[in-house]
Amino acid sequence: MKDSLILKFLYKTALGRLLLKLLVQPNVSQMAGKLLSSKISKCLVPYYIRKHKIDMEDIEIPHKGFVSFNDFFTRKRNAGCLDGACGRLISPCDGFFTPVRIRKSTVFQIKHTQYSLKDLLKDEELAKLFGDGMALIFRLTPADYHRYCYSADGKILSSRKIQGKLHCVRPIALETIPVYIQNSREYQVIKTEKFGTMVQMEIGALLVGKIKNYKRPPEKMEIQAGEEKGYFEFGGSTIVLLLQKDAICMNQNLYKKNKNHAEIRVRRGELMEKYL
Repeated sequence: MKDSLILKFLYKTALGRLLLKLLVQPNVSQMAGKLLSSKISKCLVPYYIRKHKIDMEDIEIPHKGFVSFNDFFTRKRNAGCLDGACGRLISPCDGFFTPVRIRKSTVFQIKHTQYSLKDLLKDEELAKLFGDGMALIFRLTPADYHRYCYSADGKILSSRKIQGKLHCVRPIALETIPVYIQNSREYQVIKTEKFGTMVQMEIGALLVGKIKNYKRPPEKMEIQAGEEKGYFEFGGSTIVLLLQKDAICMNQNLYKKNKNHAEIRVRRGELMEKYL
């Protein structure tokens, strides 16, 4: 995919980098978010649908229509269930999936960039739990459904928000700025009966990229696979699952979708583990 002229300007010129510093400030991000949540922004919806060829057949359309661009972007699907989710490990979202083995050095590559697991989590002791484990990376595109669910049954042990400058995840940005170290992210440490301790993390991106996780009362920390966890407002977004060593055997049917071993297209609720 060719980088846009805007991105080249922002990252390749002195004036562009100066402007970029202003764009990633929290108050600018908030202003952009308010604009996309305003009534005037709904005029963008028809264009966005055409540009990204979004299938509207399974979309739950409000009685009065979508009142803003973000109202459309965070759209719901028509009522349905995730068959077979109970007790299984499933995809938390629609998007492109990449499995990555976590070696003892706990350094792995996400979106063309190497990251220390310790830096990603901002927790050295937690990072040690996932040595020789797996990172399951899900990249959502602009056309994707941006609501996501829990990937497994379990109990939430802890939650954390990491503030950061929201930055573009396009490859051209990688020449100057390490993307995920700069991005805001939220994660929960989850204790499961079948898969041990796991982490489910959401990551935002340039400008808005807002992560909207639902608040849970302290007495309701039990979760179920397929239960909606939250949604992304407009902005590039990624979900990462971290699993301990030998926690799962991957569903080999996933790899049959793409024989080139590149990113694999998945749907929310799709089975990630081998069916026994």
